[in-house]
Amino acid sequence: MKKYAFIIFLLLGALTLSSQPKQELRAVWLTTLEGLDWPSSKGTSGAVEQKQKQELCRILDQLKCAHVNTVLYQARIRGTVTYPSRIEPWDGCISGTFGTAPNYDPLQFAIEEAHKRGMELHAWVVTVPTGKWKSYGAKKLRQTHPELMRRIGEDACMIPEDSRTADYISSICEEITRRYDVDGIHLDYIRYPETYPLRISRQQARENITRIVRAIHQKVKGLKPWVKLSCSPLGKFDDLTRYPSGGWNAYNKVCQDAQGWLRDGLMDQLYPMMYYDGKHYYPFAADWSEHRYEREIAAGLGIYRLIRSEGNWSLDAIKRQMHVARDLGLGHCYFRSRFLTDNTKGLYDFVCDFDEYPAVVPPMQVHQPAPQAPTSLQIEHTANGDELNWSGANDTSNGDYLTYNVYASTHYPVDISDASNLIAIRLMDERLSVRRSTDDTPLNYVVTAVNRYGIESKPASTHQVITNTGSMESDSELIPNDGYSLQVPHFNELPQAQHFAIYTMPGNIIAIKPFGHVVSISDLPKGVYELRTLNDKEDTHHVGYFLLK
Repeated sequence: MKKYAFIIFLLLGALTLSSQPKQELRAVWLTTLEGLDWPSSKGTSGAVEQKQKQELCRILDQLKCAHVNTVLYQARIRGTVTYPSRIEPWDGCISGTFGTAPNYDPLQFAIEEAHKRGMELHAWVVTVPTGKWKSYGAKKLRQTHPELMRRIGEDACMIPEDSRTADYISSICEEITRRYDVDGIHLDYIRYPETYPLRISRQQARENITRIVRAIHQKVKGLKPWVKLSCSPLGKFDDLTRYPSGGWNAYNKVCQDAQGWLRDGLMDQLYPMMYYDGKHYYPFAADWSEHRYEREIAAGLGIYRLIRSEGNWSLDAIKRQMHVARDLGLGHCYFRSRFLTDNTKGLYDFVCDFDEYPAVVPPMQVHQPAPQAPTSLQIEHTANGDELNWSGANDTSNGDYLTYNVYASTHYPVDISDASNLIAIRLMDERLSVRRSTDDTPLNYVVTAVNRYGIESKPASTHQVITNTGSMESDSELIPNDGYSLQVPHFNELPQAQHFAIYTMPGNIIAIKPFGHVVSISDLPKGVYELRTLNDKEDTHHVGYFLLK
C-alpha cells in the first residue's frame, strides 16, 4: 500500500529519479517580508524600480528553468500589503518606508511576468497575525478596527471569535480577486496563534477559523470561480495511531480543519508546512495523501533547513522527501524561493534533474466542459527552426480565455500523457517558435487549449508542414485532391468497408462518405483531414491525410 511506500524508500535510500508525471503541482513561496526573497533593494527612484523588476524577472526565469509552475507571491504581510489597496497601507519592503507607495504596482508586475513564463501566480495573504503590537500594520489596524485586535505579549493578532474578522479578511481577498488576474488566493496563518488564550472549546475554535475560510471562499468564488483557494496548514494534521505529532498539529493545537476544508470543497489545494524529517515527515505525508479528496496537496519542503543556522540538513534529506512526495501523488513546494535559486548545497541542480520536464498544474475538481480544440495548426520550417501557428480554439464558459500546451515528438501519434513530450505550457499566444537545426529529426506537434480551470481540450495536430519556400511537405504522403474530390490510393489493398470517415485533426468525424475510388470533399471547409475506412461494426482503418486549400 502507498502509505508504506516511505519505509521502502528509506530502506533503499531512494535517490534515483522517480517517473515524472505530466500533471504535478510544483510551487514556491516568494517572500516579500523584509525582502527575504524579493526585493533586495528598496526605494522609489526609477533606478531602484528598474533593479527590482530585473531582479524579479531573473528569479522567475530561474524558477521556470526548474519547471516550477506555481508562484505564491506574498501580497499581504502583517496588516500591510504590497499592492495599492483601499483597505490596508503599503508595507515598507518595496519603497523602504511603511505607508509609502512605489511608482509601480508590484503585484500586477509579478502576475504579468509569471504568466509570460507559463506559471500561475497566487496572492499569498497572511491572515490572523498582524506582527508586533507596536508595528506599523498593527497600529493602523488598531486605529481603524480596534474591536478586532488582540494583544498577546508583544504580538498582535485579529480576533477569530468575532465574525467581523471574517468580513475584514475576506474583503482583502475580494479586493485582490476583483482587481487582479490572480490564479489563486493562498492563505497563511489561517489559524489560532499557538499562544492565544483560548477560552472556548477546540471544536468552537475550529468553527471560528472555518467561518473565515468560508467567508473568503464565498467572496472569491462569487467573483471568479476559477481562482484557486489554498492555505498552508501545519505539516502534521493530527496525531496518527503510531506516530504522535508531539503536540504540534493543525487540527487540535491551532484549530485548522484543513482536511475538512478539502472534503467540503472550501479549498482547492493545500500546502502543508512539512519542515521536518524522518518519522515527523514520512507518516504525515502519507496521511495527507490519503485525505486529498481528489484535490491537490503539495508537500511544503523546509529547504531553508539546508543552511547551517537552521539545521544544516544534507541535500539527501530533501531528495528523499521529494521522491516520497511524488510516489504518494503529492506535489512539492519550496520554502523559500531564495534557498532554491541560490542553489543551496546543489539543490537547484538536483531539482532541474528531478523535474527535468515541465508539468501542468492538475485541473480543478469542477463540473465544467473542456474547451474546443484548435481547428487549424500550421507549421512552417525555416532555417532557424519550426514556426507554429494555430487558431479556432474556443471556450464559452468563461469569457473565451484560453492558454495553450504544446507537445512534440519524433513519433506519431504524439503521446500527450508523456511529460517528456511537453515543450511549452500555458502559452498566452497562438504561436510558438521552436529553435532547431535543419539536421535535427523532424518533429510531430500537438497543441491543446486549456481553460481557466486547467481543463485541457482534445489535441490538434498535423503531419503537414509548410516550408519557407511555401511548398507542402509531410512525413507521410498526402492523398492528392483537386479541391473537389480525392483520388483514393491503394484502393485494392484496402479492407472491406461500406464507407469512408473523414476526421478533423482533433479526432472528430466531420463527414461520412460512400466507399469508392473517388471521394467527394467539395462540402468540406479548408483544413487538414484524415481519411479512414468505416465498416458496419464501426471499425476504422487509416488510409491517409489530405489538405484542402
